[in-house]
Amino acid sequence: MTTLLYDGSFDGLFTAVFEVFEYRYQEVEITSRERFHQENIFAEIHEVITQPDKSERVLNKLELSIGKQGVYKLLKVFLSEDPELENLILSAVRQSVKNSEKNILENFADADVLKISKICKSVDRERHRMTAFVRFEKMQDGVFFSKIDPDFNVLPLIRKHFKDRYQDQKWMIYDLRRNYGLLYDLDTCEFFYPDEKINLNNYQQKFHDEEKSYQVLWQRYFTKTNIVERKNMKLHIQHVPRRYWKYLTEKW
Repeated sequence: MTTLLYDGSFDGLFTAVFEVFEYRYQEVEITSRERFHQENIFAEIHEVITQPDKSERVLNKLELSIGKQGVYKLLKVFLSEDPELENLILSAVRQSVKNSEKNILENFADADVLKISKICKSVDRERHRMTAFVRFEKMQDGVFFSKIDPDFNVLPLIRKHFKDRYQDQKWMIYDLRRNYGLLYDLDTCEFFYPDEKINLNNYQQKFHDEEKSYQVLWQRYFTKTNIVERKNMKLHIQHVPRRYWKYLTEKW
């Protein structure tokens, strides 16, 4: 068994996939250095150095057989942070190489392809809910700030949605769990990676003067428009699960 260790990046993973074929490895597993725990002392370790040109060659080859949408599905598997994501993606690439004339991601009789499909559906569901439940709060510097804590690493998947929708104001979305975020400054929309986890204790003290007033008005609006006799918590929770309530001003 050979274990390929990569840096945890998307390009790093596909560099590893390239080198599986380059070195003709058969019994192989791919894992990030961060999650690696050597259990088999006799396993051979192969250190992967990320090379974007190798990654691009694999992705271009894949696009010919499974299309751009197929590559996008593999990106969602990567962002799912599933413990088996590397080996699922490697399995898909191997099958694609053997059956280049077919879109192997449509073969749901294969266990790996079926799991890829299920993961994509879960990631899509989380992506959709993040676009629906994100709430921005205006800070003293005029930037609209939002904190999220999604089950999957969906920030790259919602970037375009927010960039297109909020082009006339500065905003920031910060992923609490993964300690990185998106910052839009009216010109560019870039990811940022703080050296230390941002301390959000008492961050409400940095609200713009208008923000607290808007929040009170919003909460009053929902209180006044609520019809007690038509309350259906089961249906409500079905559409707005409790774990998203922490994002919603009207639930505070």
